[in-house]
Amino acid sequence: MRCRVCDSEKLELAIDLGYQPWCNNFLRKEELGKEPFYPLRVVYCLRCSTAQLDYTVPKEVMFTQHTYLSGVTKSLNDHFRRVAEEADMFFFSNLKNKSVLDIGSNDGTQLKHYQKLGYEVMGVESSKDIAEIANAAGIYTVNEFFNLDFARRLGKKFNLINAAGVFFHLEELHSVAEGIRDALDENGIFLAQFLYMKSIIDNCAFDQIYHEHLLYYNLKTINFLLNLHGLCMFDAYLAPIHGGSVIGFITHSQRRQPTTRRLETMLEKEQKEKSSELSTYLDFAQRISRMKEENIIYLDAAKQREKRIFGFGAPAKGNTLLNYFKIGARYIDYLVEKNELRRGLYSPGMHIPIVIEKELREIPDIYYVLAWNYKDEILSNNQQLTNKGVEFYFPINPKEITV
Repeated sequence: MRCRVCDSEKLELAIDLGYQPWCNNFLRKEELGKEPFYPLRVVYCLRCSTAQLDYTVPKEVMFTQHTYLSGVTKSLNDHFRRVAEEADMFFFSNLKNKSVLDIGSNDGTQLKHYQKLGYEVMGVESSKDIAEIANAAGIYTVNEFFNLDFARRLGKKFNLINAAGVFFHLEELHSVAEGIRDALDENGIFLAQFLYMKSIIDNCAFDQIYHEHLLYYNLKTINFLLNLHGLCMFDAYLAPIHGGSVIGFITHSQRRQPTTRRLETMLEKEQKEKSSELSTYLDFAQRISRMKEENIIYLDAAKQREKRIFGFGAPAKGNTLLNYFKIGARYIDYLVEKNELRRGLYSPGMHIPIVIEKELREIPDIYYVLAWNYKDEILSNNQQLTNKGVEFYFPINPKEITV
């Protein structure tokens, strides 16, 4: 393969998580054992330093029908509210007739906060069912994939373009980047919210590697991509959501917007800690292997003590962990989930049944927390269970981040 960003053939294998099912392919009972598996490997580009998957599951498989809803958790909803209020306050508070386009808008959770601030909102969502949920909630949403052709057909410029948890998913990477430049007003802001590879490595959060995430950006590498398309990041900060996500503010290169000190500080820290060097990724791979051994030792000891274990949450990323660790129903009886679109389904690969949290009639001795990125919310909401002696075990413990 060639690098998705710079087209170089100089790629080195960095992390190999074996063959895994697509993580969002939650199964009905009659589908168990019939799901396809694909290689899940991260390669490193020796030219532009971008980490990326070397295999692409077609976007039509992954994104036209899935069960992820961004509005399920309070933490993410609150995060989206803060982002919208901040963007509006700093850039558009005095502007009349302001507009925002959200790429990969899901159920419209992010856009509803812009709508409250007086924006004309438009979402682009590839999943038909989820686009219908957004439209029913009053968030105008088009059921398509965003790319340059779509942007040109729109024939409209937006003051703000948002992409939350999307910019690293892109099979049509360069077409999408060109589409953003085409649809962005000359004084507009592209607000990219993306998982920060430095945080993934710092947290050993390898479960955030899965087939939907084709690219893994540090600030150095995303700037390389943006600059290819006449865009530049002038400000950024690290938010705690998902264990560490960059909130990046981007505009047209021709505007020559001065770079903020906080972005320069983050770039300097990346360089000092060698965040974009191959050796860092190879060390990460070894830490993942050790984590697998430690978790299996913990689970084996719990089962020997006849402890009953449920999984807390059924996030897509949890399936990377379950499949790499080979944690199935022998260890975990159920995955307990809030998202009702996953009622009665099973996890891909490991085939653990999912039950809806409000319908649960029993409690375990241990919750093995797959939705670790909402740790504070989970512990706060379940104080009664911890008081009863239920253990909440976090296989991944994110470092504390303050904004």
